Amino acid sequence: MTRTRPKKIPAEERRNVTVEAVIELAGSTNPDSITTAAIAKHMKLTQGAIFRHFPNKDAIWMAVITWVSKNLMARIDRAARDAETPLGKMEAMFMAHVGFVADHPGVPRMLFGELQSARKTPAKSLAQNMMKQYAARLCELIAAGKARGELRPDLDDAAAATLFVGTIQGLVMQSLIADDLGKMRVDAPRVFAIYLRGISMPPDIGA
Repeated sequence: MTRTRPKKIPAEERRNVTVEAVIELAGSTNPDSITTAAIAKHMKLTQGAIFRHFPNKDAIWMAVITWVSKNLMARIDRAARDAETPLGKMEAMFMAHVGFVADHPGVPRMLFGELQSARKTPAKSLAQNMMKQYAARLCELIAAGKARGELRPDLDDAAAATLFVGTIQGLVMQSLIADDLGKMRVDAPRVFAIYLRGISMPPDIGA
C-alpha cells in the first residue's frame, strides 16, 4: 500500500491563512499581546513554520494591514458599483464598511492599535495610506454629489469625509464596548440617516 504524502500548502495561501489567524486572534485578544508563539499555537504550527513565510512580527503586521486594505476597499467598491447616485454610493459604502467590521471584529482592534501607536512602523504607514485613500474616494463622491445638487454647495468636502469615517468608528467603538457586534448592523441605517440629513441639500422651505 502506497502512503500518500500530505498536500503541501502554497506559500501565498499559508501567508493568507496566517493573516486570517491574526485577525481572528485580535477579535478576542489585545493585538499588542499577540506573539508569534500565540499565532503558531492558534494555527497548530511551530514558530519555525511561521518564520518560513514571515521574517518577523512586523512583517506579519504589514501583511495583515495590506489584507485589510485590499479586502475592505474591494468590498466598498463592489457595494458602490451598483448604486446610481453619489449619495447612493456613499450609503452603500457605509453599510459595506460596517458589514466588513462586523464580519472581522479583529480588524478595528488592529487598526486602532497601529494608528494610535507612538512607534513609526511600516504597518502604521500602510494603515495611514489606506485611510488617505478612503478619504480621497469619499471626497470625490462628495464633490460629485454637490455637482449633482444632492449635497449642500457650501459643504466642506474633507470635513464631511472625516465625519463619515468617524461615524463608522463611533459605531464600532459602541459595539465593542457593548460586546455586541450585531448592534452595529442594526444601528447603521439610522445613524447614516442622521449623517445624511447633515450633508444633504435642505428642502425648499414653503415648497
